[in-house]
Amino acid sequence: MKKAVSEGIFPGAVLLVSKGADLAIFDSYGVARINPERRMAKETVFDLASLTKPLATTLGVMILVQRGKLSLDREIGTIISAFQGTDKERVAIRQLLAHNSGLPDYRPYYKTLMGLPPERAKEGLEEMLLAERLIAAPGTQTLYSDIGFMILGWLVEVVSTNSLNIFIEETIYRPLGLQNLFFLPLDSKKPRSGMDFAATEECPWREKVLEGEVHDDNAYAVGGVAGHSGLFGAAQDIHRLLVELLNTYHGRPNSGLFHPETVHTFLGPQPSGRALGFDIPTQPGSSSGRYFSQRSLGHLGYTGTSFWIDLDRLIIVILLTNRVHPTRDNDKIKAFRPVIHDAIMEELVGRSNL
Repeated sequence: MKKAVSEGIFPGAVLLVSKGADLAIFDSYGVARINPERRMAKETVFDLASLTKPLATTLGVMILVQRGKLSLDREIGTIISAFQGTDKERVAIRQLLAHNSGLPDYRPYYKTLMGLPPERAKEGLEEMLLAERLIAAPGTQTLYSDIGFMILGWLVEVVSTNSLNIFIEETIYRPLGLQNLFFLPLDSKKPRSGMDFAATEECPWREKVLEGEVHDDNAYAVGGVAGHSGLFGAAQDIHRLLVELLNTYHGRPNSGLFHPETVHTFLGPQPSGRALGFDIPTQPGSSSGRYFSQRSLGHLGYTGTSFWIDLDRLIIVILLTNRVHPTRDNDKIKAFRPVIHDAIMEELVGRSNL
């Protein structure tokens, strides 16, 4: 980790590794901001980017499924009537979660949305999601899609009759005592100044170094809360949430928030080659390295964040970095991720047992 900082793979990072709930490594490295320099701390809060998908939106869907308000094979046209008559009306919740909905991966919606009054931005995004055309028949092609999770965030709000950030906080984070895992709406009264945020990019069009403000352009354009991005968090609270899922999966002591059968459904492999809302290792070339079992799951975030859980070995690895600080052009982390995960597994499990 120190070598990675010295070689400019990222300015700073927090690494947390555990076997079940027992910490093996929890330390910080490098700086949270380059200029003026601020050291990284174990408590530093990161823009989690696409970790929003599994750690917020997916869990929101999980809770609604448990409550009987959603089913995985329900089609979105039966939930949001505006989708009726579009080519997306027959897309199922399961397909959105598994990234085989037929939707494209990404569109720079923010370029249009930034021209709208802030109070119209969310409505503008919904109009563009309704107009977006499928590029494949649902269920026939797997393509990781931000757009699918934007729709999932919308669905959670419609079914829960609450905003995504408030629903997730009230039903998941608060019951689990997670104070350092949250969305940060741009109009939020939550004080940013007293929190230790890892800086992200020197944004060319916002003309400043982003700190405590969502990096993802599309999430920013709709006020900081979206189904695909917008979550902020510190390593220890991410760990508590993952341990809750792991314990529920294995029938170990847990809070009872998640139902074991629901967790098994979501964390199990799908025909798309992914779990529902989570990624699974694909060999060769997985960011989790060579040693995580096939019963593992995780996710990456564009800002330099990731987590991996080996369900068989009960090993959790959370790597939070600010690799986009000061520029997203630094992609050295791609080669680094498998190296650090291999080193961790060799140390924890022992090479002879891998």
